[in-house]
Amino acid sequence: MFESISEKFDSIFKKLKGKGLIKEEDIDLALKEVRIALLEADVNFKVVKDFIRNVKTKALGKEVLESLTPGQQVVKVVHGELCGLLGSSNSRIMLSPNPPTVIMMVGLHGSGKTTTSAKLARHFKKEGRRPMLVACDLQRPAAIDQLITLGNQIGVNVFSSREIKDPAALASEAVKKARIEANDILIIDTAGRLHIDEPLMSELKRVKTGILPKETLFVADAMTGQDAVNIAKQFNDQIGIDGIILTKMDGDARGGAALSIRAITEKPIKFIGVGEKIDMLDPFYPDRVASRILGMGDMLSLIEQAQQTFDQKEAETLRKRLLEDTFTFDDLREQLKKIRSMGPLENILGMIPGLNNKMKNVNVDEKEFVKIEAIINSMTKKEKTNHNILNGSRRKRIASGSGTTVTDVNKVIKQYVELKKMLKMFKGGKNLKMPKFFSF
Repeated sequence: MFESISEKFDSIFKKLKGKGLIKEEDIDLALKEVRIALLEADVNFKVVKDFIRNVKTKALGKEVLESLTPGQQVVKVVHGELCGLLGSSNSRIMLSPNPPTVIMMVGLHGSGKTTTSAKLARHFKKEGRRPMLVACDLQRPAAIDQLITLGNQIGVNVFSSREIKDPAALASEAVKKARIEANDILIIDTAGRLHIDEPLMSELKRVKTGILPKETLFVADAMTGQDAVNIAKQFNDQIGIDGIILTKMDGDARGGAALSIRAITEKPIKFIGVGEKIDMLDPFYPDRVASRILGMGDMLSLIEQAQQTFDQKEAETLRKRLLEDTFTFDDLREQLKKIRSMGPLENILGMIPGLNNKMKNVNVDEKEFVKIEAIINSMTKKEKTNHNILNGSRRKRIASGSGTTVTDVNKVIKQYVELKKMLKMFKGGKNLKMPKFFSF
């Protein structure tokens, strides 16, 4: 996410940070490179023009030029402007005082609207609410089946009908059903097309007029860049939208849509899709994204993900095991599973300050997780709790049972032993050096 522009910004500002004194020509040169980087990232031309003008005005102020660390001050200015461009603060979905809160999802076919509807329902369910999904895309029977499948997967009811042929009538019936069933969130998945046309817009207007949604959210594929921005503007002009959800952000190295869409539509980005899995929908925080673009990491999001993944009671149990020196291979396997569930390792490491731009040459092989788990699963209960009995014949058996080599088994055992030593040092308060579980 934002890898391309982040790398370029890192190179540009590294030059400024190395200067003890910054002149106007230094800022002009840096901003010229920033302009090129933004345009290459497919950011809207007008947005780029305004952004450069604002940064230059603030960067030429006395506070920057006369600072002891002028390069850092310029980066601070750019960070502030990026935050403003992306939306200044997190924009939450407005809930209705009289349930249900009706949310209408709109967008073109192929943008990920149906999957995102289910992801949003899961998000609300985790918050303790009772969402219901509505299959209002009557043009594609497959869309109805897809939504029902996703609803079953996350344990959320889906309202659909093969008899009602009018989307507006179906949506109205869904609102009545939600009130009867005491669902406080109603998410309506509407039809999309491969392009904007009059029949599509007329249909969406009728649906919106009939149910008066609290929020109309436009779902856009971030990888389409300026096409997504232009389509969002047309949707906003014709039917009106309240916010934006950008999908496929994990595959968008440029970031042109995210950096342009709010300025052009004047509507906030509320969520971003960061992966295909049903749990990979994150609230959008402009300041955190700006920090990641500038290589400052995103520790807050990392902490939040960790808190969602690691149960407090489990963490306390693990702590006791560490203190009592009873940390087993089973414990190691469970912790690795939890790390994997947080998302791609590249994304996790990219949230750590200073690592974002260093990750481009790092080959993180997710298969290593699978290999380690297979090796541990091939051990007996006794072997998992006492690595000292793992002689040559046992290691051969484990390698055969896990479909790996004895070298692989030896490597996992060695890393486990190193980890145990590190944990003992942790108890003693000595300097720590983490063992390498992956070949970076």
